[in-house]
Amino acid sequence: MQTIKPIPLSSYKTSTTENLTSAEMGKLWATYMGNSMGKCIISYFLQHVQDKDIKALLENALALSEEFMKQMKDIFEKENFPIPIGFSDEDVNLSAPRLFEDEYYVHYLKYITKAGLSIYNVAVPLVYRKDVKEFYNYSAATTTNLMDQIKDILMNKGLIIKPPIIPIPEKVEFVHYDFMNGFLGQVRPLHALEITHFYDNIENNVTSKALIMAFAQVAKDEKIRQLFEKGRNLTSKNVESYMQKLHNENLPSPTFLDDLVTTSTIPPFSDKMMLFHKMDMFSMKIRAFGNSVAVNGRTDIAMLYVKSLLKIQAFVKDAMKIYIEKGWMEQPPMAAMRDKLAAE
Repeated sequence: MQTIKPIPLSSYKTSTTENLTSAEMGKLWATYMGNSMGKCIISYFLQHVQDKDIKALLENALALSEEFMKQMKDIFEKENFPIPIGFSDEDVNLSAPRLFEDEYYVHYLKYITKAGLSIYNVAVPLVYRKDVKEFYNYSAATTTNLMDQIKDILMNKGLIIKPPIIPIPEKVEFVHYDFMNGFLGQVRPLHALEITHFYDNIENNVTSKALIMAFAQVAKDEKIRQLFEKGRNLTSKNVESYMQKLHNENLPSPTFLDDLVTTSTIPPFSDKMMLFHKMDMFSMKIRAFGNSVAVNGRTDIAMLYVKSLLKIQAFVKDAMKIYIEKGWMEQPPMAAMRDKLAAE
C-alpha cells in the first residue's frame, strides 16, 4: 500500500549546481568532524576486539564513517570548500594497549550512533540541494540500520536492560492542578515520557562517564586531565540523581560501565581528540536535557535538569577555552563580516 503519493514536481530548484546554504555548510562541516573522530576511535577498538559479533559491528561502523567522509569530500571538492582537518592517523596510536573491554565498544557505538542520528535527522528538513539531501537521507537510513544491529547485539548478549515496564492505562484520564507538583503537596508518579528521558540520560551518561574516566587515566596534559576528572565527578553525580528518581518509583535503571575500562595508562588518542570528544559529548547532553525538560511536567524534575544543564554548560565552556588556547579549534563556516568590508 502506498500511503504517500508522489507529487510530480520539477527538481530544477534542488540541483547539485546551486550554492550550498548555511545549513548545508554547517551540517556537512559538523558531520565531517564527527566522522573523522569516529573513524580514529573505531580503528583503535578493532585492534583489540575479540568477540566476532562485536568485531563485525565495529567494521560496519567504520565502513559507514569512511563512506560518509568520501561522499562529503566529493561535495566539498565540487564547491572548492576547504576540507576540514578534523582528526587523522596522527591522533590515534593503534599500538597502544587495550583501554576498554569488548562490551564497552557496543555501548559506545550506541551512544555515538544516537549522536549521529540526531545530526542527520535534524539536517533532513533543513537541507535542499539534491546531493546534500540525498546524502543525509542515506546517512539517516544506514545509521538506523546500524542502530538495529547494535540493539540486537546488546539484547542477544544480555548487555543491557530495556526501558522499564509500566502498567497500561485502564482508561483516558485528564490531569488536575497538582500534576506539576514536585516538592510540595501530593506528588504524582513519573509519567512514561519522564521515565523514558531518565533512562536515556542515564544510558548516555554511564557511557560518557566510563569514557571520560578512561581519558583522565591516559591524558598527558595536566590541565586537561584535571578537567576530565571534574567532568567524571560531575557526570557521576548527575547519573546518581537520575537513578534515584527511577528507584524512588521502584523502577530499574541502566548500570555504570566503569568496570569495562582497563588499568592502562598509555594514551591511544591525542589530548586534542579526547578534549574535542568530551566537549562534543557534553554539548550533546545539553540537547538531551532540553528534550527532557520539554516533555516534563514536575517542578522537581525541571529543577534537576536545569541544575545539570548549568554545570554541563560550564564544563563545555572550560573545555572550549583550553581547546582554543591550544590552537586546536577549527573555525566553522561563518557569515560575512559586512562591517569589515570596504570598497577598493
